[in-house]
Amino acid sequence: MAELDQTPANPGGARAKKLSTRVDLTAMVDLAFLLVTFFMLTTSLSKPVVLALTKPDSPDPGGVAASRTVTLCLGKNDQLVYYRGTIEEPIDAPRTAGYTREGLRQALLTASAKIKQQTGKQMIVVVKPSDHSIYNNLVNTLDELAITKSNIYAVADITQPDIDLLKKNNVY
Repeated sequence: MAELDQTPANPGGARAKKLSTRVDLTAMVDLAFLLVTFFMLTTSLSKPVVLALTKPDSPDPGGVAASRTVTLCLGKNDQLVYYRGTIEEPIDAPRTAGYTREGLRQALLTASAKIKQQTGKQMIVVVKPSDHSIYNNLVNTLDELAITKSNIYAVADITQPDIDLLKKNNVY
């Protein structure tokens, strides 16, 4: 039992005898633990934010104009290779970039502006992670797509010509 015990200030004095004051603190300690338990159970620190990823209804993809398509092939060492058009006939030559503001973000903004100027429509991005890329690279890519407001994108399996392109640029 928790107690508060006060002895007289002058035990051998001639004045009137003071009685000790005893306060039982057990109820206060119980209340404090109940309050701590209540706030621990009812408080949420931060809720995780989930990135929405929409999948198509049918497995058969529709036709997409190559002039509006930018393909991002994710490789190793936080590097990627991107090109516009198809791998067989690229409109812009394949280039290597990193996940920095001057790398991927600038490439997406430049390609989007060029496509908007030439076709008048939005850019379509195809993200192809390789076996040597890490999950963080895919998350960073999706974050950069959200930052640059590239709303039309798809995550696809990487093909052998794309792997050969990554090997040619020493990113695979």
